[in-house]
Amino acid sequence: MTPIEEKKIIEDVIAGNCDSYASLVDAYKGMVFNLAFRMTGSYQDADDLAQETFIKAYLNLRSFDPGKRFFTWLYTISLNLIRNHLKKKGRNLSGVITDSSVSEEEISHGDRAERVLIEAQETSRIERCLQKLPIDLREAVVLRFYQDLSFDEIAITSGTSPSAVKMRVYRGLERLQRLMEKD
Repeated sequence: MTPIEEKKIIEDVIAGNCDSYASLVDAYKGMVFNLAFRMTGSYQDADDLAQETFIKAYLNLRSFDPGKRFFTWLYTISLNLIRNHLKKKGRNLSGVITDSSVSEEEISHGDRAERVLIEAQETSRIERCLQKLPIDLREAVVLRFYQDLSFDEIAITSGTSPSAVKMRVYRGLERLQRLMEKD
C-alpha cells in the first residue's frame, strides 16, 4: 500500500467512515502477526498482540502524524506492545516455536521428503535459538531478516539510530551463530 493510499484511508476513518480501516488491517495484518510470532514464538500470543496492535492504532489514529508512514507508526505500536508482553511474561530467554511441521503429503514425495524434513528441522532450530536472544537483539534480527525492513526503517520503528540498529543486528547474528553452534 502506498503512503498516499494510507493517508486517504486514514482521512476517511477520521471523517467517520470506520469501515475503511479494514483496508489497513488487511494490508498489514500478516506482517504484524509475523512480527509478533517471531518475537514471542507463540501463535496465540501473536494473534492477541496483532489484534491489540490494530485496536490501539485505531483508537489513536487522530494522533497519527500524516507526514510519516502509517506502516512505521503501526510497527512502533506493535513493537511496544510486544516488548511489554515479553517483559510481563518473562519470556526473554524462552519460547517454543511450532512453525516447522511437515505435512504427510510433503513427506510422501520421495527424495524431496528428506530435504523438506531437514529444512524444517533447521528452521525449527533457528527459531528456537532466536527465542533465546535478548529482546533488543531478537527484535533487530527479526525486523531486518524476517520483516525485510531497512536499517533506517528499523531505526524509526524502534526509536534508535541506524548505527545502533546495525550494531544490534550484527550482535544478534553473532549471538545467534554461537547459540546454533551449541544447539
